[in-house]
Amino acid sequence: MSGHDKPQALALQALLSRYSVGPRHLVEPGPSEDELSLMVQAALRAPDHGELLPWRFKIVRGAARQRMADLFAAAARAAGKDEAGAQLDAERALRPPVTVAVLARIDLGHPQVPAHEQWAAVGGALAQFLAAAHLLGYGGKMLSGAKVRDAQIAAAFSEPGETLLGWIALGTPTRRAQGPSRKGGVDAAMTIWG
Repeated sequence: MSGHDKPQALALQALLSRYSVGPRHLVEPGPSEDELSLMVQAALRAPDHGELLPWRFKIVRGAARQRMADLFAAAARAAGKDEAGAQLDAERALRPPVTVAVLARIDLGHPQVPAHEQWAAVGGALAQFLAAAHLLGYGGKMLSGAKVRDAQIAAAFSEPGETLLGWIALGTPTRRAQGPSRKGGVDAAMTIWG
């Protein structure tokens, strides 16, 4: 490997080491405002036909974490969970040092960029954001579930025309991945056409 190739190889190796880290394995410190800005800059590099920016990130940290926990607890109660279940959902909201709501804003009537391409751009932005977080030394995981369909939670995070996809939990990881990164590996994910 030539000296010119070495930085690219190191960067690729770092990307290949990314893994998801759940909230119970994330501790302070969380990313700073400057680091979050770098993550968003990386997300902006994702493929985006027509440069529609069909996504938005909403940062939840500091006192806003308690507001989100209260929303999660209320949603749990509305879904029929008992008080212990509601408190567990609230605690889960408070675990990660920083949470990032992921919102999609898909233009279903766009004359040149169909919805599936816009959704692909949202996924690309999410992947770039998580890769940047990893390269900065943070762990993260995308979480969703029934909470994204709760009307009160969706209204709290979304503007008109947006869809709440879920939340990225971010923080300093207390553990490293073990075992293969994906079931099936490359052979399951790639075939030759023709």
